[in-house]
Amino acid sequence: MNDDFINNAPVLQLSGVVKNYKQGKQTLEVLAGVDLSIHSGEIIALVGQSGSGKSTLLQIAGLLDKPSGGRIFINGENIGKASDDLRTSLRRDYIGFVYQYHNLLGDFSALENVMMPLLIAGKSQQEASDRATFLLDKLKLSHRLKHRPAELSGGEQQRVAIARALANSPKLLLADEPTGNLDPNTSEEVFSALLNIIKETGLAALIATHNMELAARMNQQFKLKDGVLENMNEPLFTKVRKNFY
Repeated sequence: MNDDFINNAPVLQLSGVVKNYKQGKQTLEVLAGVDLSIHSGEIIALVGQSGSGKSTLLQIAGLLDKPSGGRIFINGENIGKASDDLRTSLRRDYIGFVYQYHNLLGDFSALENVMMPLLIAGKSQQEASDRATFLLDKLKLSHRLKHRPAELSGGEQQRVAIARALANSPKLLLADEPTGNLDPNTSEEVFSALLNIIKETGLAALIATHNMELAARMNQQFKLKDGVLENMNEPLFTKVRKNFY
């Protein structure tokens, strides 16, 4: 894929995305035609009850799973028929992931955890170290570079995970309940750090959360219900008119 973005194209566009799972003779429809566009600099909240399909949607948006139907565009290019190799390179170079559980490598320091994706992408040891140090400093962890995950607090571990997700300068950040495993004070601290670095870098971000107070701090809020997305920012009369017609 060309490194130059198509002018004004969304970083991510989902068009009529459907996801079904077979359960014996029955078919479970999790996503029933999801449409969503995210541009650079936009931070989108994805809310919905547990089991509504938020994680499934993020997995598909992040090219970790394939939809049963619909189309996915990355930077204006339809990647529905992309090879596994291309999907892997897109995940590595264009997409960053943050999960509820940090999934850090316990035998490695904070610095080494953030360096890992850079080394996998072919950066030199020095380049990887410089980039990882920069990100950890931005997230106020410069004093914890040599500490292993077990020596870090829950909030510090999650900030390391955020730095790791941003290591390869992705254009799209996908986060699945990134503060859901933290206490309220730590959640606020980590979420503020995440928002600040997203805004500074101009990323497009899709963040799933149960916390409506956190969701309200993002540019737009979408609710996943019955397999489709509802724009919670639309005026009520607009929603009624759509349903009527």
